[in-house]
Amino acid sequence: MGIGTVKPPLTNAKPTHAERPALSRPPTAEERRRAQRVLLRIAVLIHITGKEPIKGNTHTVSASGAMVIIPEPLPEGTKVIIENPKTQVQVAAKVVRPPQMTGEGSLVPLEFSTPSPTFWNVFFPPSVN
Repeated sequence: MGIGTVKPPLTNAKPTHAERPALSRPPTAEERRRAQRVLLRIAVLIHITGKEPIKGNTHTVSASGAMVIIPEPLPEGTKVIIENPKTQVQVAAKVVRPPQMTGEGSLVPLEFSTPSPTFWNVFFPPSVN
């Protein structure tokens, strides 16, 4: 430093939000996830009271639910039982958002009534969030 310049004081100040842009923007969908998702295609049966079981497949699975592909859409809020026909294990769930139509059928987001990390027989690593 030359003559007449002032050296800034040393501080242990934390970076401001402007210096850390990730804190000044809304979190991404991936950062908001409650559980890690795994692309996994498993045959499932969707049981709705008073109806025949609906055959479908998973698109993605997590410890808290799944995105399933079935022939018909289900309204948001519909309560269902998801069954893994190979293990015959069942778990209660509900449709959490309106389904999306795809070339394969209706893409329906389901959330378990309570987290069931062992339902899919898949190991889910702990979330890094």
